[in-house]
Amino acid sequence: MNDVNSPLHVNSPDQLHRSTGAQTHRRRWIISGAVFAAAVICVAAWHFIGNGKGTAGDSSSAAPGGKANPSKGAAAVGVVAAHVADVNVFQNGLGTVTPRAVVTVHTRVDGELMRVLFKEGQIVKEGDLLAELDPRPYQVLLTQAQGAIARDTALLKNAQIDLTRYKTLFAQDSVSQQQLDTQAALVRQYEGTVEADKGQVDSAKLSLIYCRVTSPLTGRVGLRLVDPGNIVHAADTNGLVVITQIQPTTVIFAVPETRLAQIVPRLYGGGTLPVEAWDRDNKVKLASGTLKATDNQIDTTTGTVKLRAEFPNENYQLFPNQFVNARALVDTRRGATVIPPAAVQVGNSGSFVYVVQPDHSVTVRTVTLGPSDGIVVAVEKGIAPGDIVVVDGTDRLREGIKVQTVARDAPAAAPASAPSQTQSTAPDAAAPRRHRPSSGTDQPSGG
Repeated sequence: MNDVNSPLHVNSPDQLHRSTGAQTHRRRWIISGAVFAAAVICVAAWHFIGNGKGTAGDSSSAAPGGKANPSKGAAAVGVVAAHVADVNVFQNGLGTVTPRAVVTVHTRVDGELMRVLFKEGQIVKEGDLLAELDPRPYQVLLTQAQGAIARDTALLKNAQIDLTRYKTLFAQDSVSQQQLDTQAALVRQYEGTVEADKGQVDSAKLSLIYCRVTSPLTGRVGLRLVDPGNIVHAADTNGLVVITQIQPTTVIFAVPETRLAQIVPRLYGGGTLPVEAWDRDNKVKLASGTLKATDNQIDTTTGTVKLRAEFPNENYQLFPNQFVNARALVDTRRGATVIPPAAVQVGNSGSFVYVVQPDHSVTVRTVTLGPSDGIVVAVEKGIAPGDIVVVDGTDRLREGIKVQTVARDAPAAAPASAPSQTQSTAPDAAAPRRHRPSSGTDQPSGG
């Protein structure tokens, strides 16, 4: 009998058959497990992707019949409640800052410019000394005029004495009437000469005064046009320097002639029309002033009339010849229903807004707009105070879609009236939120 532990031992056919069957059975279990695992992964992936699409669809689409799926993936939008406020009606116009006075300083006499006493760009007051000319030539003329008047005054006195003597002699019939008349004419001649000499003295004194160039008004000096050492003349075209009055200053702008019916009665009836000056981009308010005058005729080529507004210009924000956007307050709409301009959409049928209903769905509401002050816009028809309008996320909305609301701060009321403590409550808000005054229009936060 062979030893089973011998190296020459060979398995029997039955043992080989049992071993092969066990290996095949083990491979089948491994394959079955792999197939089951793959199936579980596919089902999980399908379930995840399917739910993701369903959530996205809930927030971006609605059924053809206008019914939206009220799922937890509703679109989030910012809302504001329409409220009652006063709306200022402004008339805008492109204006130019025009100083009340612009003076080119010239010398009144000819001579050498000795000193310049101002700094370029400084503020000078009326009467301040700006420059000095060489006074010596005019001092010589003054001396000559004073000598001439002394001489002619002595001749006048001598002629007057002779006239008195001739009158006595004529009474004694010692001189003729002709001699008396001739002496009287000589006295009058010397009197005229003395008066002319006085004029020469005064002229020389005035020339000495004009050698000191003073500022004719209060304002800002420009760049120096002549350097010391040059000979200047009263007839020079450029002058010494240009001074512009900038406090106060004015802005000239044009408005359509149709606005005159609102402007003229208030302007000439004792009322005041506030005017604001804004920068070129209409983003920064530069100054506040009042309307002072209108032009006396309408420009027929443009159908506009020019207005002049005056500004104190304490902070020197308005610069001569600067282009600004002028806003004149021509009217105030009292107790208007207002909403932010960001809530207004424009479609083929006109202006409309999205209104949030109590069931958290939105509906399209066509509106008729009134005046706007840039912060709020008045709604004359289509919206009532308390209606909740969408201001952010409007690009994702359609009729009937469900939304999640986030309350936004309402714009402040018109500056012309006292700001009121208005409140707005979103449909899903637990408590009303107090509105803070804002400096601009709410803008959509993006879609």
